[in-house]
Amino acid sequence: MSPERGSRGTIEGRSAGPEAESPAGRAARGRRLTDVDALRAFALLGILAVNVWAFADPYYATASSNPAFAGPLDHAVRFVVAALFETKFYLLFSFLFGYSFTLQMASAERDGASFVGRMLRRILGLAVLGAVHGVALYYGEILVVYAGLALVLLVARNLAPRRAVVLGSVLLAAVGILWVGLGALQLASGYPSAPAGAGAGEALAKLAAFGGEAGATFAFTAGHRTEILVSLVLLQGPSALAMFLFGLAAGRRELFARELPRRAVRWVLGLGLTAGLAGGVFYAWAATYAPGGGIETLAFGVGQLTAPLLTATYVVGCLALFRRAASVRDALAPAGRMALTNYLGQSLVLALVFTGYGLGLVDRVATVAVVGIVAAIFAAQLVASRWWLGRHAYGPLEWGLRWVTNGRRPRWFSARG
Repeated sequence: MSPERGSRGTIEGRSAGPEAESPAGRAARGRRLTDVDALRAFALLGILAVNVWAFADPYYATASSNPAFAGPLDHAVRFVVAALFETKFYLLFSFLFGYSFTLQMASAERDGASFVGRMLRRILGLAVLGAVHGVALYYGEILVVYAGLALVLLVARNLAPRRAVVLGSVLLAAVGILWVGLGALQLASGYPSAPAGAGAGEALAKLAAFGGEAGATFAFTAGHRTEILVSLVLLQGPSALAMFLFGLAAGRRELFARELPRRAVRWVLGLGLTAGLAGGVFYAWAATYAPGGGIETLAFGVGQLTAPLLTATYVVGCLALFRRAASVRDALAPAGRMALTNYLGQSLVLALVFTGYGLGLVDRVATVAVVGIVAAIFAAQLVASRWWLGRHAYGPLEWGLRWVTNGRRPRWFSARG
């Protein structure tokens, strides 16, 4: 049963009910959900690999590079993160949000419930969690932005797949061209990169806050939340909305329900590994060696145009891997089922390691060691998620959000728990 049509009703809740779904249909839906969960776990890894630097490096996202991380190995790590992770994995998360939106539509149809009511409650729950997360732990968090964009997606939920893809593509192109134009104007004005030390004041303030007491960390995080939220809306909001629309179209076409056509796979891989990777390399070079000026702005605009291609390559590559190595998919899927808990949990662990909430190791951990911390956190989340879901029906935050969404208390323990 597709998200668009039930056997005897519409998406707004007049479905035939869960008993109408055949065993084969339930099995196919289970495989699709596992693929989505595994992809979501992969997205969690990418998000963690980017967000860690906002805790570990006080100069991250400022107009200057960190003078303490100026060696060749430091630059190599920064380059790889920028080329392969930055501006790619929030796109993947956004695509999966749009895809999961159609799964929520299908779930409401099967349950005979109002999808609009459910989704509005879910959006409110996400907004509250995001607001608390952004003020207390990580001012760069994006759930509040997602909640706002989800209202747009709710209005656009009946868009035909082709129209959703066209609208998303136009949005990406317009934003990318705008940033390229701004970069060109900066270059024409003689501002290729920021002068040395341009971001030092901001970085030193963050260093003092994160290396001090818990109160100083909270004051810094809460005090910068509004400013960063506006930046997120401007820098990531349009492309996130475009990926929402792509995910909506993919969900309506039930993209994960069947093998992708080989010709389409070759096209995606070809574009992603050429134009997508080239755009990532250009952006990485600018962010590493020419931050804070026209070159980086221009490179960011190019990235807005090409990053979705590399993100699509990640999706296609992962799906191909899952088809050939189900054990990899099954190892990742539990962490993806608990994506909300794990996402906020990552911020909590990073705050305890790098800020005044805990050890205060900001600017004191070598770049390679930071990468090791990322690997350790993600590995621990894979193990912990499998353990938890072996005993509980949902992750802790997923359980609460499901209660808010459906308006009734879900079961706490799993059937095996």
